[in-house]
Amino acid sequence: MADAAKDRSLARLRRQKSVRKRVVGSTERPRVCVFRSAKHLFVQVIDDANAKTLASASTFGVKSGSKLEAAANVGKALAEACKSAGVESVVFDRNGFRYHGRVKAVADAAREGGLRF
Repeated sequence: MADAAKDRSLARLRRQKSVRKRVVGSTERPRVCVFRSAKHLFVQVIDDANAKTLASASTFGVKSGSKLEAAANVGKALAEACKSAGVESVVFDRNGFRYHGRVKAVADAAREGGLRF
């Protein structure tokens, strides 16, 4: 069982490297990086040119019904944080995770909040 988990982890890291080659954040369009753990979801807006995090949001410490609802709340919170930081347009880095479920819910909620991908 441990070998299967290690293989999944290594496969995600391989996909992450593949995506990171194409998705690079700039000052005009920073990168939205999503990390999904078993319990929580963490999202950061990163300016790769200056190596700075401009905004962030997570489910850590937030109470909500389901994981999908929590992910949607994180997307809305991220959009608000980006507006206060002066960011309107971003590129989306799924970080090797499939664009499905919680990752998609974050992206959709951020779009509804006013971010342009």
